[in-house]
Amino acid sequence: MNKDKPFADALKAKAAEIGFAACGIAPADAAPQAAARLRAWLDEGAHGEMLWMEARAGERASPRGLWPAVESVIALGMSYAPGRDPLALAAHPERGRVSVYAQGGDYHDVVKRALKTLARWLVEQAGGEVKVFVDTAPVMEKPLAEAAGLGWQGKHTNLVSRAQGSWLFLGAIYTTLALPADTPARDRCGSCDACQRACPTDAFPAPYRLDARRCISYLTIEHKGAIPLALRAGIGNRVYGCDDCLAVCPWNKFASQAAAHRAFLPRAELAAPALADLLALDDAGFRQVFAGSPIKRIGRDRMVRNACIAAGNSGDVALAAPLTALLDDASDVVREAAGWALAQLLPATAPAG
Repeated sequence: MNKDKPFADALKAKAAEIGFAACGIAPADAAPQAAARLRAWLDEGAHGEMLWMEARAGERASPRGLWPAVESVIALGMSYAPGRDPLALAAHPERGRVSVYAQGGDYHDVVKRALKTLARWLVEQAGGEVKVFVDTAPVMEKPLAEAAGLGWQGKHTNLVSRAQGSWLFLGAIYTTLALPADTPARDRCGSCDACQRACPTDAFPAPYRLDARRCISYLTIEHKGAIPLALRAGIGNRVYGCDDCLAVCPWNKFASQAAAHRAFLPRAELAAPALADLLALDDAGFRQVFAGSPIKRIGRDRMVRNACIAAGNSGDVALAAPLTALLDDASDVVREAAGWALAQLLPATAPAG
């Protein structure tokens, strides 16, 4: 069933009422170049241990690869624009830096709830079938959002919006309705390379290309084993994710915290956690602190491993005591990271050879 522009405008007004800061529409065959780019990225091995990216690459390559009946994609963005400088904690090495997106409620739950509300309204108003997706499904949200006019994929490979900067959670509604498409966004990065220069671990081999194996977000969240020695110093005091390439984008000056969804306001215990507290976490303590947070999915061992790396980079010898207690931890990765950190803080105690 075809719908007209007034209906599309009503859809966008409803999306705004529900809490979305951006809404656009693309045809199901939009972003045809995304499949080839995905294949090249996977062939390079740049996805690291994210084997799920390769396992469902065929479905991810295009909307119809996942659902042949889809006619239109409604791309949506929910703002999580921060109220303070995401880089400020670089000057406080005794504190852990948590990516802005993970300091509040779990975006998977918040965005999906809103998507379902909008999808129900759509079916009630116009019929058709729908499917809703956040980022746990094989959907290329960023190319589709670009095709729907929400913004463009910047040189850091994330979406950049003229109105919201780099601070948008993306979701999508696939529908069998034929909706009027919006004009795709135009790349406005120009000659700027701020995001490329900001990366502490040189994760960008070229503009618009990311090697996840060197990305701090990947290393602290997706990577399960020991973090490569050569990349540890660059991690600094980041214990979950990294905002550097996003935070330096000049387009963020147009992003307003007033547009941010209240569910993503930072929780005090996640905004600037003390490394000493993170090092002391057991399983029960981890579950208590990170309940309702996207951080909970990495588990206690990875979080404590990350805190050990940050402690080793901190120069704070007061952290030697909690690190020493972790030398007998049940987790191999925690024991190894604690030993490395102690060697950084107290080099005289490092084993010979």
